[in-house]
Amino acid sequence: MKKILVTGGAGFLGSHLCERLAAQGHHVTALDNFHTGCKANLADLLRRNHFALLEQSVCDPVETAFDEIYNLACPASPPHYQADPIYTFRTSVFGTFNMLELARRCGAKLLQASTSEVYGDPLVHPQTEGYWGNVNPIGIRACYDESKRGAESLVYDFQRFHGLNVRLARIFNTYGPGMNPSDGRVVSNFIVQALRGEDITIHGEGLQTRSFCYRDDLVEGMIRLMNAPDEVSFPVNLGNPGEFRILDLARIVLEKTGSRSSLVFLPMPQDDPMLRRPDISRARDCLGWEPGISLHEGLDATIDYFRSLIAPLAAPPVRRAAQGV
Repeated sequence: MKKILVTGGAGFLGSHLCERLAAQGHHVTALDNFHTGCKANLADLLRRNHFALLEQSVCDPVETAFDEIYNLACPASPPHYQADPIYTFRTSVFGTFNMLELARRCGAKLLQASTSEVYGDPLVHPQTEGYWGNVNPIGIRACYDESKRGAESLVYDFQRFHGLNVRLARIFNTYGPGMNPSDGRVVSNFIVQALRGEDITIHGEGLQTRSFCYRDDLVEGMIRLMNAPDEVSFPVNLGNPGEFRILDLARIVLEKTGSRSSLVFLPMPQDDPMLRRPDISRARDCLGWEPGISLHEGLDATIDYFRSLIAPLAAPPVRRAAQGV
Protein backbone atom coordinates (compact mmCIF):
# COMPACT_ATOMS: atom_id res chain seq x y z
CA MET A 1 0.00 0.00 0.00
CA LYS A 2 1.39 3.39 -1.03
CA LYS A 3 0.70 6.72 0.66
CA ILE A 4 -0.52 9.00 -2.12
CA LEU A 5 -1.37 12.71 -2.11
CA VAL A 6 -3.72 14.12 -4.75
CA THR A 7 -3.84 17.93 -4.79
CA GLY A 8 -7.04 19.31 -6.25
CA GLY A 9 -8.51 16.04 -5.01
CA ALA A 10 -12.07 17.37 -4.73
CA GLY A 11 -12.17 18.49 -8.35
CA PHE A 12 -13.70 16.73 -11.33
CA LEU A 13 -10.59 14.76 -12.28
CA GLY A 14 -8.99 14.71 -8.84
CA SER A 15 -11.95 13.05 -7.12
CA HIS A 16 -12.13 10.29 -9.74
CA LEU A 17 -8.39 9.76 -9.51
CA CYS A 18 -8.76 9.43 -5.72
CA GLU A 19 -11.51 6.84 -6.21
CA ARG A 20 -9.35 4.76 -8.57
CA LEU A 21 -6.32 4.88 -6.29
CA ALA A 22 -8.37 4.03 -3.19
CA ALA A 23 -9.96 1.10 -5.04
CA GLN A 24 -6.44 -0.22 -5.69
CA GLY A 25 -5.86 -0.37 -1.94
CA HIS A 26 -3.66 2.70 -1.44
CA HIS A 27 -3.89 5.17 1.43
CA VAL A 28 -5.07 8.32 -0.36
CA THR A 29 -5.08 11.90 0.90
CA ALA A 30 -6.93 14.59 -1.06
CA LEU A 31 -5.78 18.18 -0.64
CA ASP A 32 -8.25 20.88 -1.66
CA ASN A 33 -9.40 24.32 -0.50
CA PHE A 34 -12.68 24.00 -2.46
CA HIS A 35 -11.99 27.07 -4.60
CA THR A 36 -13.43 25.14 -7.55
CA GLY A 37 -13.60 21.62 -6.08
CA CYS A 38 -16.59 20.29 -4.16
CA LYS A 39 -16.56 18.32 -0.91
CA ALA A 40 -19.59 16.35 -2.14
CA ASN A 41 -17.31 14.75 -4.75
CA LEU A 42 -15.53 13.01 -1.88
CA ALA A 43 -18.60 11.94 0.10
CA ASP A 44 -18.16 8.20 -0.50
CA LEU A 45 -14.41 8.31 0.03
CA LEU A 46 -14.71 10.15 3.34
CA ARG A 47 -16.45 7.10 4.78
CA ARG A 48 -13.42 4.88 4.07
CA ASN A 49 -10.65 4.11 6.54
CA HIS A 50 -7.74 4.67 4.19
CA PHE A 51 -8.79 8.07 2.90
CA ALA A 52 -8.06 11.50 4.37
CA LEU A 53 -8.83 15.10 3.45
CA LEU A 54 -6.53 18.10 3.91
CA GLU A 55 -8.66 21.23 3.57
CA GLN A 56 -6.04 23.81 2.62
CA SER A 57 -4.32 25.56 -0.25
CA VAL A 58 -1.69 23.73 -2.25
CA CYS A 59 0.57 26.70 -1.46
CA ASP A 60 0.44 26.06 2.31
CA PRO A 61 2.90 23.76 4.12
CA VAL A 62 2.26 20.02 4.22
CA GLU A 63 4.11 18.06 6.90
CA THR A 64 2.99 14.48 6.10
CA ALA A 65 5.30 12.30 4.02
CA PHE A 66 4.02 10.53 0.91
CA ASP A 67 5.30 8.00 -1.60
CA GLU A 68 3.61 9.65 -4.59
CA ILE A 69 2.13 13.07 -5.30
CA TYR A 70 -0.33 13.83 -8.11
CA ASN A 71 -0.36 17.63 -8.43
CA LEU A 72 -3.68 18.60 -10.04
CA ALA A 73 -4.50 21.75 -8.04
CA CYS A 74 -5.39 24.69 -10.30
CA PRO A 75 -8.60 26.13 -11.80
CA ALA A 76 -8.86 24.51 -15.24
CA SER A 77 -11.80 26.04 -17.14
CA PRO A 78 -11.51 29.51 -18.74
CA PRO A 79 -14.31 31.14 -16.67
CA HIS A 80 -12.72 29.87 -13.46
CA TYR A 81 -9.08 30.64 -14.18
CA GLN A 82 -9.87 34.06 -15.67
CA ALA A 83 -12.11 35.06 -12.74
CA ASP A 84 -9.02 35.62 -10.55
CA PRO A 85 -5.96 35.37 -12.78
CA ILE A 86 -3.50 36.23 -10.01
CA TYR A 87 -4.89 33.43 -7.84
CA THR A 88 -4.60 31.06 -10.81
CA PHE A 89 -0.98 31.95 -11.47
CA ARG A 90 -0.08 31.73 -7.81
CA THR A 91 -1.78 28.35 -7.39
CA SER A 92 -0.10 26.87 -10.44
CA VAL A 93 3.44 28.16 -9.88
CA PHE A 94 3.74 28.53 -6.09
CA GLY A 95 1.64 25.42 -5.51
CA THR A 96 3.82 23.36 -7.83
CA PHE A 97 6.96 24.68 -6.12
CA ASN A 98 5.50 23.73 -2.73
CA MET A 99 4.69 20.19 -3.88
CA LEU A 100 8.11 19.78 -5.48
CA GLU A 101 9.72 20.80 -2.19
CA LEU A 102 7.53 18.29 -0.36
CA ALA A 103 8.51 15.57 -2.83
CA ARG A 104 12.19 16.46 -2.42
CA ARG A 105 11.98 16.31 1.40
CA CYS A 106 10.24 12.95 1.58
CA GLY A 107 11.69 11.30 -1.54
CA ALA A 108 8.31 11.06 -3.27
CA LYS A 109 7.62 10.60 -6.96
CA LEU A 110 5.63 13.54 -8.38
CA LEU A 111 3.28 13.68 -11.35
CA GLN A 112 2.54 17.19 -12.56
CA ALA A 113 -0.79 17.70 -14.33
CA SER A 114 0.03 20.12 -17.12
CA THR A 115 -2.18 20.99 -20.06
CA SER A 116 -2.49 21.19 -23.82
CA GLU A 117 -2.79 24.95 -23.27
CA VAL A 118 1.02 25.11 -23.12
CA TYR A 119 0.82 24.74 -26.92
CA GLY A 120 -1.30 27.91 -27.16
CA ASP A 121 -2.86 28.54 -30.58
CA PRO A 122 -0.66 25.95 -32.28
CA LEU A 123 1.18 26.36 -35.55
CA VAL A 124 1.92 22.61 -35.57
CA HIS A 125 -0.92 20.12 -35.95
CA PRO A 126 -1.38 17.64 -34.35
CA GLN A 127 0.66 18.72 -31.33
CA THR A 128 3.65 16.62 -30.31
CA GLU A 129 5.46 16.94 -26.99
CA GLY A 130 8.43 18.45 -28.84
CA TYR A 131 6.41 21.46 -29.97
CA TRP A 132 7.25 24.58 -27.93
CA GLY A 133 3.92 26.31 -28.47
CA ASN A 134 2.49 29.65 -29.60
CA VAL A 135 1.29 31.45 -26.47
CA ASN A 136 0.45 35.12 -25.91
CA PRO A 137 2.32 35.81 -22.64
CA ILE A 138 0.24 38.90 -21.78
CA GLY A 139 -3.21 37.82 -22.96
CA ILE A 140 -6.26 37.01 -20.86
CA ARG A 141 -5.49 33.27 -21.00
CA ALA A 142 -1.85 33.73 -20.00
CA CYS A 143 -2.58 33.30 -16.29
CA TYR A 144 -3.27 29.64 -17.05
CA ASP A 145 -1.14 28.97 -20.14
CA GLU A 146 2.01 30.64 -18.86
CA SER A 147 1.64 29.48 -15.27
CA LYS A 148 1.48 25.89 -16.51
CA ARG A 149 4.54 26.48 -18.69
CA GLY A 150 6.31 27.95 -15.64
CA ALA A 151 5.27 24.95 -13.54
CA GLU A 152 6.75 22.62 -16.17
CA SER A 153 10.02 24.54 -15.97
CA LEU A 154 10.09 24.13 -12.18
CA VAL A 155 9.42 20.38 -12.49
CA TYR A 156 12.42 19.83 -14.73
CA ASP A 157 14.69 22.16 -12.75
CA PHE A 158 13.94 20.04 -9.68
CA GLN A 159 14.68 16.93 -11.71
CA ARG A 160 18.01 18.31 -12.94
CA PHE A 161 19.21 19.94 -9.70
CA HIS A 162 17.74 17.63 -7.07
CA GLY A 163 17.38 14.34 -8.95
CA LEU A 164 13.62 14.34 -8.30
CA ASN A 165 11.63 11.49 -9.84
CA VAL A 166 9.03 13.33 -11.92
CA ARG A 167 6.28 12.67 -14.46
CA LEU A 168 4.50 15.27 -16.59
CA ALA A 169 1.12 14.81 -18.26
CA ARG A 170 -0.12 17.33 -20.82
CA ILE A 171 -3.85 16.85 -20.54
CA PHE A 172 -6.20 17.64 -23.41
CA ASN A 173 -9.91 18.49 -23.05
CA THR A 174 -11.50 16.03 -20.62
CA TYR A 175 -15.18 15.47 -19.85
CA GLY A 176 -17.53 12.97 -18.22
CA PRO A 177 -19.92 12.38 -15.34
CA GLY A 178 -19.05 14.41 -12.27
CA MET A 179 -18.50 17.70 -14.08
CA ASN A 180 -20.04 20.69 -12.37
CA PRO A 181 -23.02 22.07 -14.34
CA SER A 182 -21.43 25.51 -14.06
CA ASP A 183 -17.97 24.24 -14.98
CA GLY A 184 -17.83 26.54 -18.01
CA ARG A 185 -16.17 24.13 -20.45
CA VAL A 186 -17.75 23.47 -23.80
CA VAL A 187 -19.08 19.94 -23.22
CA SER A 188 -20.84 20.78 -19.96
CA ASN A 189 -22.05 24.12 -21.38
CA PHE A 190 -23.66 22.51 -24.43
CA ILE A 191 -25.29 19.67 -22.49
CA VAL A 192 -26.69 21.93 -19.78
CA GLN A 193 -27.99 24.44 -22.32
CA ALA A 194 -29.60 21.67 -24.39
CA LEU A 195 -31.29 20.02 -21.40
CA ARG A 196 -32.62 23.36 -20.20
CA GLY A 197 -33.86 24.33 -23.64
CA GLU A 198 -31.57 27.36 -23.70
CA ASP A 199 -29.66 28.67 -26.71
CA ILE A 200 -26.49 26.73 -27.51
CA THR A 201 -23.80 29.43 -27.49
CA ILE A 202 -20.96 28.88 -29.95
CA HIS A 203 -17.98 31.19 -30.27
CA GLY A 204 -17.02 32.22 -33.77
CA GLU A 205 -18.44 30.01 -36.50
CA GLY A 206 -17.72 26.85 -34.52
CA LEU A 207 -14.98 25.77 -36.90
CA GLN A 208 -12.33 25.57 -34.19
CA THR A 209 -11.49 21.98 -33.24
CA ARG A 210 -10.99 20.16 -29.97
CA SER A 211 -10.19 16.58 -28.97
CA PHE A 212 -12.32 15.27 -26.11
CA CYS A 213 -11.04 12.56 -23.76
CA TYR A 214 -13.43 10.72 -21.45
CA ARG A 215 -12.71 10.98 -17.72
CA ASP A 216 -11.98 7.28 -17.12
CA ASP A 217 -9.53 7.06 -20.01
CA LEU A 218 -7.64 10.10 -18.74
CA VAL A 219 -7.40 8.81 -15.17
CA GLU A 220 -6.09 5.48 -16.46
CA GLY A 221 -3.44 7.33 -18.46
CA MET A 222 -2.30 9.31 -15.43
CA ILE A 223 -1.95 6.20 -13.28
CA ARG A 224 0.00 4.41 -16.02
CA LEU A 225 2.30 7.42 -16.35
CA MET A 226 2.96 7.49 -12.60
CA ASN A 227 3.71 3.75 -12.63
CA ALA A 228 5.88 3.86 -15.76
CA PRO A 229 9.63 3.14 -15.59
CA ASP A 230 11.75 6.00 -14.26
CA GLU A 231 13.10 6.84 -17.71
CA VAL A 232 9.58 7.98 -18.72
CA SER A 233 10.18 11.35 -17.09
CA PHE A 234 9.57 13.47 -20.18
CA PRO A 235 6.26 15.22 -21.06
CA VAL A 236 3.51 12.88 -22.30
CA ASN A 237 0.33 13.99 -24.07
CA LEU A 238 -2.81 12.43 -22.61
CA GLY A 239 -5.88 13.00 -24.73
CA ASN A 240 -8.11 11.53 -27.40
CA PRO A 241 -6.77 12.08 -30.93
CA GLY A 242 -10.30 12.16 -32.32
CA GLU A 243 -10.80 15.74 -33.55
CA PHE A 244 -14.20 17.48 -33.72
CA ARG A 245 -15.36 20.91 -34.74
CA ILE A 246 -17.21 22.75 -31.97
CA LEU A 247 -20.15 23.19 -34.34
CA ASP A 248 -20.33 19.43 -34.86
CA LEU A 249 -20.16 18.83 -31.10
CA ALA A 250 -23.15 21.12 -30.64
CA ARG A 251 -25.13 19.23 -33.27
CA ILE A 252 -24.28 15.87 -31.69
CA VAL A 253 -25.43 17.11 -28.28
CA LEU A 254 -28.69 18.43 -29.76
CA GLU A 255 -29.35 15.08 -31.40
CA LYS A 256 -28.54 13.02 -28.31
CA THR A 257 -30.59 15.18 -25.94
CA GLY A 258 -33.53 15.63 -28.33
CA SER A 259 -33.36 19.33 -27.55
CA ARG A 260 -34.91 22.01 -29.74
CA SER A 261 -32.45 24.64 -28.58
CA SER A 262 -31.15 27.11 -31.15
CA LEU A 263 -27.53 27.61 -32.13
CA VAL A 264 -26.39 31.15 -31.38
CA PHE A 265 -23.00 32.41 -32.54
CA LEU A 266 -20.96 34.81 -30.41
CA PRO A 267 -17.64 36.62 -31.00
CA MET A 268 -14.48 34.58 -30.56
CA PRO A 269 -12.71 35.10 -27.22
CA GLN A 270 -9.19 36.53 -27.33
CA ASP A 271 -6.45 33.96 -27.98
CA ASP A 272 -8.87 31.03 -28.22
CA PRO A 273 -6.98 28.24 -30.05
CA MET A 274 -8.32 27.26 -33.47
CA LEU A 275 -6.88 23.75 -33.54
CA ARG A 276 -6.32 21.21 -30.79
CA ARG A 277 -5.41 17.55 -31.31
CA PRO A 278 -2.81 15.48 -29.48
CA ASP A 279 -0.23 13.25 -31.03
CA ILE A 280 -0.29 10.36 -28.53
CA SER A 281 2.47 8.26 -30.09
CA ARG A 282 4.57 8.66 -26.95
CA ALA A 283 1.72 7.51 -24.67
CA ARG A 284 1.10 4.49 -26.90
CA ASP A 285 4.78 3.54 -27.02
CA CYS A 286 5.77 4.24 -23.40
CA LEU A 287 2.54 3.52 -21.50
CA GLY A 288 0.65 1.15 -23.77
CA TRP A 289 -2.19 3.66 -23.40
CA GLU A 290 -4.77 5.08 -25.73
CA PRO A 291 -8.38 6.11 -25.14
CA GLY A 292 -10.97 3.36 -25.42
CA ILE A 293 -14.20 5.35 -25.08
CA SER A 294 -15.52 7.16 -28.14
CA LEU A 295 -17.03 10.63 -27.98
CA HIS A 296 -20.49 9.21 -28.66
CA GLU A 297 -20.21 6.68 -25.81
CA GLY A 298 -18.81 9.26 -23.44
CA LEU A 299 -21.46 11.83 -24.28
CA ASP A 300 -24.22 9.30 -23.63
CA ALA A 301 -22.90 8.70 -20.10
CA THR A 302 -22.32 12.40 -19.49
CA ILE A 303 -25.78 13.41 -20.71
CA ASP A 304 -27.37 10.76 -18.46
CA TYR A 305 -25.43 12.22 -15.53
CA PHE A 306 -26.59 15.76 -16.26
CA ARG A 307 -30.18 14.60 -16.77
CA SER A 308 -30.11 13.37 -13.18
CA LEU A 309 -29.19 16.89 -12.05
CA ILE A 310 -31.13 19.13 -14.39
CA ALA A 311 -34.87 18.98 -15.05
CA PRO A 312 -35.52 19.94 -18.67
CA LEU A 313 -38.00 22.67 -19.38
CA ALA A 314 -41.57 21.41 -19.70
CA ALA A 315 -41.95 23.05 -23.10
CA PRO A 316 -38.60 23.68 -24.82
CA PRO A 317 -38.64 26.65 -27.19
CA VAL A 318 -39.14 26.02 -30.90
CA ARG A 319 -35.85 25.95 -32.78
CA ARG A 320 -35.00 29.28 -34.37
CA ALA A 321 -32.68 29.96 -37.26
CA ALA A 322 -29.02 30.11 -36.26
CA GLN A 323 -27.72 33.62 -35.71
CA GLY A 324 -24.53 35.30 -36.78
CA VAL A 325 -23.40 32.84 -39.44
